Order: sequence, then C-alpha cells, then structure tokens
Amino acid sequence: MKPVSAKQSTMHSTKQTRLQTATPATTKVDAQAIRQATTLAATLNDYARLAEARLPAEVWHYLQEGAGEGRTQRENEAAFNTMKLVPRPLADVRGGHTRIELFGRTHVHPLMLAPMAYQRLFDTHGESGSAMAAQAQQAVMLVSSLASQPLAQIAACGADLWFQLYWQAGRDATLRLLRKAELAGAQAIVFTVDAPVKQASLQLPAGITAANLEDAPELPAIAAGQSAVFDQWMMLAPGWDDLAWLRAQTTLPLLVKGLLNVDDARRALALGCDGLIVSNHGGRVIDGTTTALQALIAMREQLGEQVTLLFDSGVRSGADAYKAIACGAQAVLIGRPYIWALAAAGPMGVAHLIRRLRDELEMTMALMGQSTIAGIRATGMA
Repeated sequence: MKPVSAKQSTMHSTKQTRLQTATPATTKVDAQAIRQATTLAATLNDYARLAEARLPAEVWHYLQEGAGEGRTQRENEAAFNTMKLVPRPLADVRGGHTRIELFGRTHVHPLMLAPMAYQRLFDTHGESGSAMAAQAQQAVMLVSSLASQPLAQIAACGADLWFQLYWQAGRDATLRLLRKAELAGAQAIVFTVDAPVKQASLQLPAGITAANLEDAPELPAIAAGQSAVFDQWMMLAPGWDDLAWLRAQTTLPLLVKGLLNVDDARRALALGCDGLIVSNHGGRVIDGTTTALQALIAMREQLGEQVTLLFDSGVRSGADAYKAIACGAQAVLIGRPYIWALAAAGPMGVAHLIRRLRDELEMTMALMGQSTIAGIRATGMA
C-alpha cells in the first residue's frame, strides 16, 4: 500500500484528526422535510436516496465509499441476499418479544447504532440527534472516538451509550480518552483494532473536528527509503501487549471490534476481553476480505455459544438482522442506514428507522415461528 498524494487523498489515522480545510457546511432539516422523509421512506434505501439529495456530493461519497473497488462492501450486503429464509407458519408466537441481556443489562431489542464518525457532517444535531433517537427507541448507541460533539453533550440525551475507543498516540493519551468515556457514563468500551491506517478522501469543514481527542502529535520522522506505513503510521499502532494493558485499565465490559481471524479472537478472549464485534468496518478499510457474515458463522461455530458475539457490516433490513442473529449474533449494529436517516430527517428520521427495523425484525420472527431472540439463536437458519 503506497499513500497517494494529499491532493488525491489523505492518509488518515484513526488515532487523531488529520483532515483539515473546508468543504460545504452541514445540513439542517426542516419540519416539512422530516414529514416528507418519514412518509416516503418505505425502505432503508429510500432514506439513502433522500440523504443523497440533501448532502453535498463529497460528503455523500465519504459516507458511502468502500475501500478499493468496493467489493467487500457490496459482498457484505450480498451475503444476506444469498441466505434464504424458510417460513414456519402455524407456530404459537403469542407473547413474543425481542428482549436480550448483555453484561447484566436487559435491552428491549438487539438493534444498536454503530459508531459513525463526524455526524455533524450530516445534520446539525450531530451525534446528539442520533442519541436522542436511540433514547426514544431504547437502542444502545456506540459513540465514535471521532465524534464531532463532546461526550458529555451526547450523554446528556439519556441514551444507553457504549464508547468505541481508537488507540491514540500512546498509552497515556489512550487512557485519558478512556477515562473521559467512563466519566460520561459509557456502559461498555469497544476497542476497534482494524483501522490503524486507511485512506480517507474527505477534508473536514471548518468547525467540525473530533471533539473528544487531543491535538495530534507529530508523526515519527522517516528517512529516505523508509515506508510511511511501516516506519511512521504503524509505529503508533497498538499491539497485543497494549490490549492486555487496556484490559487492566477498566472494569467496564471490554469488547474488541474488527477481528476476523478465529485465532485472533481466541487470543483476545484469553486476555480477558468480554466479547467481540464481528466486523470488517463496513468494507471501508481493506477490500477483498471475507464478508462479516461469513466471519460471524465461523466465529460462532469455533468459539462456542458462551462467547459474546455482536455483529456489524451490511445489515439493511430487519430480515438481515434476523439472519445475523440466526448465524450467532446476540445483537446487531446498524451503520450507514441510520446516517442516511439522520441526513434525511434529523433525529426523527433515526428514530423512525430504528422503529421500522424493529418492526421488520418482529414480523420476520413471527413468520419464521420464533417468539424470542434466544429461540432464533437456538434454531439458527433451519
């Protein structure tokens, strides 16, 4: 991998904000647009069309882009399309529900908002708007390290929040960010490990930053002939000893997001991590990987039923969520689609989308003869 020039693209470290200079301002959705969006959005793809119409072209591209030629991004979604449901009518599903338990807490449904960066790009409410929607629809929201609003402001919305932690320039800076998340009331820490370096195509508008991060330190100097990737960016990347150290720093549940190799998953669990979020970053980091759904199936088969596994990447309907649960997930993260809804109709759009997905999940359960999430997991796709 060779970094291209800054004029073409910016090498973006998830440890710090490296993107600067201005692009068009964030969008604000009026009441008429909200009514129109929530009336017209019969599917998640309808929200995508509405969002594209409202957002500046470069912001839409940033949201939608996948790594390379986008094969993994497309295949994440295609993996669900090739997995067929076989309905089971006549089952007694009266009294059914979607409740789950994770780390001693009961949640009324298994749909969570994935960590998405810089949400003020998409609506002036930013992450607070998504948090308001999550609170209204009783969904857990994972807040990104690259959130564009302070954690305290997001937490004030009252939603159940988990914090997605990117490794910073070193242990001291990482610990300060961790403590900030704990102080804001995060209920769990999600350590994302699959994007220590990646190509980023957007230059942030003035006034939008990673509001919870410290100023980025200078990268290590490199000599002629050295690699900007191996000898510069990756010099700041975390390793297994850093994961062990991080586990010792918090009593909160610690999940690792982004491991696709089963041996890596076993190693993380052996270090005391409480669970895994099976994800290929929505196809945004490296093209040509296994689909997240394939990885989930392998993880559940080889790690057993006692390991906590959540799923992220490619869910586009309540039926997709059902399939992910049937393949072994205890909860399912929704990513790009809720940002489509945020851009199209603000917080009301996000709340509408969460409710729609939950309704679709419940209808799929009923038609499949399943009355509980535990029942889906026990039966699988049979």
